[in-house]
Amino acid sequence: MAGDPEARAVIGRYDYVRYRDAADAYRPYDARCPVVAERVAALVGERLPGAPVEHVGSTAVPGCPGKGVVDLLLPYAEDDLAAIRSSLEGLGFQLHVGRDPFPPRRPVYVGTLDHDGEPFRLHLHVVPKADPEVAAQRRFRDALRADPTLVAAYAERKRAVLASGVDDGTDYNRGKEAFVRAVIDRRTREERGG
Repeated sequence: MAGDPEARAVIGRYDYVRYRDAADAYRPYDARCPVVAERVAALVGERLPGAPVEHVGSTAVPGCPGKGVVDLLLPYAEDDLAAIRSSLEGLGFQLHVGRDPFPPRRPVYVGTLDHDGEPFRLHLHVVPKADPEVAAQRRFRDALRADPTLVAAYAERKRAVLASGVDDGTDYNRGKEAFVRAVIDRRTREERGG
């Protein structure tokens, strides 16, 4: 299946946007995003049976506006990284590039998937399953799903970061970092009964 040209065409090219030039850098929640996430998880699962692709980030939270990028998490066992890379690239995913590259053992793959007549942008975070980031991403998603007032506060934080004139994903993520970290820390304390 790795050489199947049809499979290569499934994931399209990812075009990086400058946020200050993107008219749609902040958009309402799109209920199609979870469907796109399920489709991508199924595509990856065909190549990597049992690969636990999860939908995380804003598009996994009903009612949460944002950039509209479908963020996915793929926790992996250390021995599986080479096979994962090969399979994702075989589907057409591209390795994320940017001014602050992700480490080789924690790559991010990007691409687009056409759905409902339009391309949906994808970020697939490939993270070692023992890394605390796996639990952190889940905690953040679950905290947002459980609290609409938190969703509203997060949406306002994102809007403020974008309004500040950020130009790329690195600055955008840094602008949200303190908010995200506070939510994860609070959720972690709650899970531990404190």
